[in-house]
Amino acid sequence: MTENSPDTLFAASEALTPETLPGHDSDQPSTASADNLRLALAAAEAADDRKGGDIVILDVADVAYLADYFIFISGLSPTQVKAIANSIEAALEAQFQRLPRHVEGLAEGRWVLQDYGDIVIHCFMPEEREFYNLEAFWSHGKRLDWQPVQQEVHV
Repeated sequence: MTENSPDTLFAASEALTPETLPGHDSDQPSTASADNLRLALAAAEAADDRKGGDIVILDVADVAYLADYFIFISGLSPTQVKAIANSIEAALEAQFQRLPRHVEGLAEGRWVLQDYGDIVIHCFMPEEREFYNLEAFWSHGKRLDWQPVQQEVHV
């Protein structure tokens, strides 16, 4: 284990379900719950609010017993990685009254892991994300075609 890596993975709308998202293979229903999907989408939105980059949500419910969703996010500096992680935690607490079961890497800010049980969030610096390449390791999960909600700007 390096000092920059977490030590373990263990430690919208009402009608929204995993099957209704674009990019989901409708012939293969996911075992992930709609509540967990809403939690994952809220985390992605919170990351986007802090300018998190290359946000990927993987539905791994059918291929992993660890979680239903993994979320991968890039930040360009340790300060931004920490801000993204803090924004996610604040949003999920405010919207769902959920706090992470475990957080790793927040002090260093190069790779922050937030374990919410059914969703696991990885916020990386680009170097760590590329080196560990967890998306390739979990590529047999279903990648959700998530896009940030567009904010209307009134001038």
